[in-house]
Amino acid sequence: MLIGLTGRNASGKGEVAKYLEKKSFYYYSLSDVIRDEVRKRSLPMTRETLISTGNELREKAGPAVLAQRILAKVEDDKNYVIDSIRNPSEVEALRGAKNFKLINVDAPIRLRFERLRQRGREGDPTAFEHFVELEQREMEGGENAQNLRKVGEMADFTVVNDGAFEKLYEQIDHIFQQTLKQITRPGWDQYFMDIAKVAASRSNCVRRKVAAVIVRDKRIISTGYNGTPRGTKNCNEGGCPRCNGRATSGTALDECLCSHGEENAIVQASFHGVSLKDGIIYTTFAPCLMCAKMIINSGIREVVYNMDYPLNDTSFNLFRQAGVLVRQLKVE
Repeated sequence: MLIGLTGRNASGKGEVAKYLEKKSFYYYSLSDVIRDEVRKRSLPMTRETLISTGNELREKAGPAVLAQRILAKVEDDKNYVIDSIRNPSEVEALRGAKNFKLINVDAPIRLRFERLRQRGREGDPTAFEHFVELEQREMEGGENAQNLRKVGEMADFTVVNDGAFEKLYEQIDHIFQQTLKQITRPGWDQYFMDIAKVAASRSNCVRRKVAAVIVRDKRIISTGYNGTPRGTKNCNEGGCPRCNGRATSGTALDECLCSHGEENAIVQASFHGVSLKDGIIYTTFAPCLMCAKMIINSGIREVVYNMDYPLNDTSFNLFRQAGVLVRQLKVE
């Protein structure tokens, strides 16, 4: 889950972020990207400098640059709260990630000014008129500048922080529960095909990385990826003359020493005494004729494949004769 925070100065975004951190969210701030740049240039850490530096970064690298730099650090297995979102393009970039929701934190302007004075951060305005002037600049910026008004309009939720923190926390808890109900996760097919793609990364074949996982009752019972046989020199170390000789596709097949991903998954099950009867095989490429025959004879009842194999018409005809279901699942 990614929860983004936007809002006017001293509205309470930091307090929301701290609260979510207590709920095991990892914290990032788009402003930290700007602060790092200000430190690198040895400039004074004032609000005016932060605004101008952020605008300059957006001008040079695009209006979504701050969000893109943060997204490069995000991992799929963690929840994040991302603070200081101030440009519409940043919202659009973050929406490209899964399960992103934007919260706009608001509070009356006089209350926000008093909070700002109390925190006494370096570079904050000390006069109310200056505070209002800076805020207006942030509210209506151009394409590469801050535009808090438009970003606020893009928010999925708005919370008003005008009282005790407990009131604010109640609002965040409500949003959290709503968001949890909307989280999507991959279906079983996507899940097993994604695992097959990860297994393919273990392949030592220099021509193509292919892998398969065999599933029964929604549990993986065997995996395999293509490469030279156990105990022999790896393909990427020169072990397969065909692959290392760069033979034209479809030729010199009698020189190939690499076992296919589906073949290895079936053989590994046999090696460990695991029955494949009524299993489903997920493979990153459609099976060749040799693997098709092994799949049929092993008792596997269904084949799910990602990419087409150049010579799979005969395999598919054989599957039809044997009553093995075949379907394609395209996964990037």
